[in-house]
Amino acid sequence: AMGRRDAERLPVGKRKGCHTKSQAEINALLIELGRDGKRVVRLKSGDPLVFGRAGEEMAALRDAGIAYEVVPGVTAAFAAAADFELPLTLRGVSSSMVFTTGHDLKGNSLPDWAKLAISGATVAVYMGRSVAAEVAGRLIEAGLSPDTAVAVVENASLANRRRFHGTLADLPSLEVRADLTGPVMTIIGDAVAGANFERSEPLAAHRHEGAAQTAAEGAEG
Repeated sequence: AMGRRDAERLPVGKRKGCHTKSQAEINALLIELGRDGKRVVRLKSGDPLVFGRAGEEMAALRDAGIAYEVVPGVTAAFAAAADFELPLTLRGVSSSMVFTTGHDLKGNSLPDWAKLAISGATVAVYMGRSVAAEVAGRLIEAGLSPDTAVAVVENASLANRRRFHGTLADLPSLEVRADLTGPVMTIIGDAVAGANFERSEPLAAHRHEGAAQTAAEGAEG
């Protein structure tokens, strides 16, 4: 549905821990096909300019003298917000927002996005399931309330999407959920409290189930 029937389709998608091609190989392929006079579409999920490596691909094409056009998409944060009917900005509550992957929390100093979260910004964490506990821990340690509202969407905008709601204190439960295999978007902030949670599952339920299982395993030992 994304192209002519006779179009050649080359899978170059990336998932955590599974890259069909390296970024350098993708850049080289775009240049090769462009020089061959092919009409090429580099199809990406979301918006190509938000955590989509488009900057590297555009630079490679520019250096090779190959013309290109950028078609904007709907980034995962906006898709997740729509799934939740969630206002990313809310008058009197949040007047700014941040996009981050949350993978820059290893150092002693708090990154700028975390400081903005403390001051009331809505934070959208991309690809953040594996760092959920660290994101929650550092933000709470820095002064953000454990009761701050959190919305989580797996496979945002797709028919098989799943929605979860809870608080910052519930967020670490994401890391132990084996049932979440698709891309996960996490939105944190007071504006999240204005979302529609009628069709979402509580994160806290899994948090308590995990705690009970750990306690049972300890008793058996």
